[in-house]
Amino acid sequence: MRVLIFHGYLLHGTGSNVYNAELGAALVRGGHELHLLSQERDPFSLPWVDAAGDWDAGALRVRVREREGVAAVRATVYRPDIGGVLPLYVADRYEGFDAKPFPQLSDAELDHYIASNVAAVREVVERARPDVALANHLVMAPLIFARALEDVPYAIKVHGSDLEYVVKPHPRFRPHAVEGAARAKAFLVGSRHTGQTLWDELDDPSVPPRTKLGPPGVDVERFTPRAVDLGVLRERLAAIAPAAATGSSFDRDTGEAVAALDAVEPGDRLIVFVGKLIASKGAELLLAAFPLVLAREPRARLLVVGFGAFRERLEAFVDELASGTVREVRGEDGRELPELAAFLAALDESAASAGPAGAGRPTSLPLSAAAYFEAAAAAAGRVGFAGRLDHDEVADLLPACEAMAVTSTFPEAFGMVAAEAAACGALPVVANHSGLGEVARTLRGAVPEEARGWLSFELGDSSVVELADALSGWLAAPDDLRERTRAAIVETTRARYSWEGVARTVIAAGRGELDGLPDPL
Repeated sequence: MRVLIFHGYLLHGTGSNVYNAELGAALVRGGHELHLLSQERDPFSLPWVDAAGDWDAGALRVRVREREGVAAVRATVYRPDIGGVLPLYVADRYEGFDAKPFPQLSDAELDHYIASNVAAVREVVERARPDVALANHLVMAPLIFARALEDVPYAIKVHGSDLEYVVKPHPRFRPHAVEGAARAKAFLVGSRHTGQTLWDELDDPSVPPRTKLGPPGVDVERFTPRAVDLGVLRERLAAIAPAAATGSSFDRDTGEAVAALDAVEPGDRLIVFVGKLIASKGAELLLAAFPLVLAREPRARLLVVGFGAFRERLEAFVDELASGTVREVRGEDGRELPELAAFLAALDESAASAGPAGAGRPTSLPLSAAAYFEAAAAAAGRVGFAGRLDHDEVADLLPACEAMAVTSTFPEAFGMVAAEAAACGALPVVANHSGLGEVARTLRGAVPEEARGWLSFELGDSSVVELADALSGWLAAPDDLRERTRAAIVETTRARYSWEGVARTVIAAGRGELDGLPDPL
């Protein structure tokens, strides 16, 4: 079957980029012919890509990869010429683009972006004659398909950021979403929460019956429990030549990861955060919780893997905790962080109630303020910021970790990194909401009863303490309970999430064959 996919961004990094790269690989493995439009600048870095097309010279030019054993071109990745402006859901920096959040686009910029992509899709359709198509994100890919595909059936994959950051808060974009949704055969969502948000925003009674569960998958052959030598990963990263800084958030300094791995000592018990370093991902909650964990398990070590505009403030926050001089913490966009603010207020209350002796504490905290800041001073030396790691590098890190904290405070369509951690046997401790909570509920039904409470924490005034309790409880659990829990989360992940299954769902959804697809219950 000939499959067309539109994804307006890259094919490496995080989130929807990884989704499309892994989906593309699975479709090729399944024997399909794939035509994928994106803004990926190095498509041949993906081994499943056979050809690459662009309009850099004014007309479509397709280059075929030179390699032995390729009887036919099974996957072609195209890069439309959209000019200098790349619309985003969340503010970021991309090399070679004036990257702007959708709400900041002028009407002329938005119209140019849409028209450029419509023209590119029409040309690819004429060349490839696809049987079925997938539009990623509620805006603008579905609208582009609605104007370019004519009679080719398509499904929409709603990733969540499109809804939460653009369509929901900015009515300007609702007509674009409605136009793109009208002809879609199906909507694939990662969770019931995302489905409900979609229904509320589109307010169209025909949409819920067309909405099916379609979470991302996990490469269960790559993300798997195994003995790993972090020294091997360290040497691999050290061998990567430093790249010139471009000003993009996708820039990385592998020396940061090397230094973070160098600090890991035999016997350390690793906790990891993997995600964008922006306020909505909640990394500040984990940094505040870590001293509480370290006070109970002195061998704990935290690795923070990710990039983003909030990183500098997070690093400063670690230093402030270590010195006991915490000032107000706000997100990179100035937003308040209520869960962290509640914890810091409790610390202030503890310090005030202690008097000169510094021993008092309110019942909401497991440590006095003095004891907490003493632990925070030690914790500063056991937190490593590793910067951005590529997906395959994360796969080599996770089996060495005992837990992953997934702390997003903003709704998520699905907790892909949580599922990847579980596939490796690292316990995911997730914020209990939206698609993250659904991952926890799926795993909770499989693990021993004693371990169920460690899989999630609630957002609220006690978030930091609850997160610390879950991580500490897991690290302190008896070996037998830990082994049974690990076996259960690995088995459940392998059974429930695979990219081959995702590929089958995408094709069925695009064709409108919905009877066999699960509802987002």
